[in-house]
Amino acid sequence: MIHFDISKMEQELQELEKKTTVEGFWNNQKESSKILSEIKHRKSKCVKYKELKNEIEGILELTELVELEPDDALKKDILSDTKAFEKKLEKFELQTLLSGKYDSSNAILTLHPGAGGTESQDWAEMLYRMYIRWANKNGYEIKELDYLEGDEAGIKSVTFEVIGENAYGYLKGEMGVHRLVRISPFDSGGRRHTSFASLEVIPEIDDDVEVYINPDDIKMDVYRASGAGGQHINKTSSAVRLTHIPTGIVVACQTQRSQLQNKESAMKMLKSKLLDLKERENKETIEELKGVQRDIAWGSQIRSYVFCPYTLVKDHRTNYEVGNIQAVMDGDIDDFIESYLKSCLN
Repeated sequence: MIHFDISKMEQELQELEKKTTVEGFWNNQKESSKILSEIKHRKSKCVKYKELKNEIEGILELTELVELEPDDALKKDILSDTKAFEKKLEKFELQTLLSGKYDSSNAILTLHPGAGGTESQDWAEMLYRMYIRWANKNGYEIKELDYLEGDEAGIKSVTFEVIGENAYGYLKGEMGVHRLVRISPFDSGGRRHTSFASLEVIPEIDDDVEVYINPDDIKMDVYRASGAGGQHINKTSSAVRLTHIPTGIVVACQTQRSQLQNKESAMKMLKSKLLDLKERENKETIEELKGVQRDIAWGSQIRSYVFCPYTLVKDHRTNYEVGNIQAVMDGDIDDFIESYLKSCLN
């Protein structure tokens, strides 16, 4: 089990709560909001730890009781409670692994199909559905930022935000290339096809994080939004595409009602991408980034989804695999996420 120092966590919580009583605390809204967020995060962990502690103590008391006075019905209850506790404990252990700088942040995901036309575009849409279902099952909110439909089916690209605590921490390991093997429904000859789609995952940065971008390095294009949003969104050139010229990074947003709102959202995405890239490349400033994003644009193949001639989903980094591919496509990917996070400790 991952070691969790409750005494240290409670001490840190007390120190943070003391800061809220200092005169002038509320004068700096950004700093006060950050501290309150940290208090909420630590308090949540302390509460969960105490709930688990009380639960296991209750199970142990019942175990001692049944040893003194055997009761088959009580034994079944203890076994059921123990299995439920193990699942809660595993989830808590997983949360303790999320201690990275941006792990508690919202996550911004972008899916791009690989070469292969309609087949790959359909695969990208299948993955989009999978992540939406995972988010719904885990209580996260989905906000679609940009959506470009495929020519015949599927999608050419989609950018969406997963909103909620630890979204980036859980999803960061999903970044990379996802491989599909199946009999293509778009092939009249019924042949087996291999398709690829890339997933990019970046954290949404807070407004108080300073990221300087030279305005001269940004090219802005406006166009008519093509996604859902009613007649107004399609009649006006409200969608915004920003290109960071030195690196070639492109972001787009079309889901807001006005061009200004879309530009603000796109600018926030661009800052998040550049900050993430800067840290990955160990650069001191954004200005040092010169086209290096091509090195991580697709990343390595992380997972294969095989529909034919057998059914199997396998993660190539951890070797974790399951045969129930339909459950995975319905969003049951927690075990893949957990196995990856645990492998990072080794």
